[in-house]
Amino acid sequence: MTSYKELFAGKGLKNTKSRNLIYDILNETGLPMTAEQIFVRLKETNKSVNLSTVYRTVELFVEKGLVLKAIMAEDNKAMFEINHHEHKHYLVCLNCKEMIPVAGCPLDEYEKVLIDRMGFDVTGHKFEIYGYCKNCQKLNSEHKKEDF
Repeated sequence: MTSYKELFAGKGLKNTKSRNLIYDILNETGLPMTAEQIFVRLKETNKSVNLSTVYRTVELFVEKGLVLKAIMAEDNKAMFEINHHEHKHYLVCLNCKEMIPVAGCPLDEYEKVLIDRMGFDVTGHKFEIYGYCKNCQKLNSEHKKEDF
């Protein structure tokens, strides 16, 4: 397991076993996860951390800038991912909930327009596109054929 002692100390946090485990899972997946998904992953690896501890820890990580939090519009669930201080956007499948990273940002130019025209100090944005991934589209079309 990677030692996060310096990382946590730099944010004024104590280095605990549960914080290490939770940060490890987020770091390994590289994609946003709910607190419940983190909890399930911990259980799969026989690590005993309470769900309430997972919630408190990820919220603390958000507060300290270690983790980013996004609320999914479809089901109002909070998703957490490591803050790599890079700009990311996702395609989100409404069926299987897969999150697919999208390269580039269509809002960069629009941000500049908002700054120039409105005098608005843009500090960031989140952009997610909802729909159905290729696998779910395929499964859906197969089910429609079976209905005939």
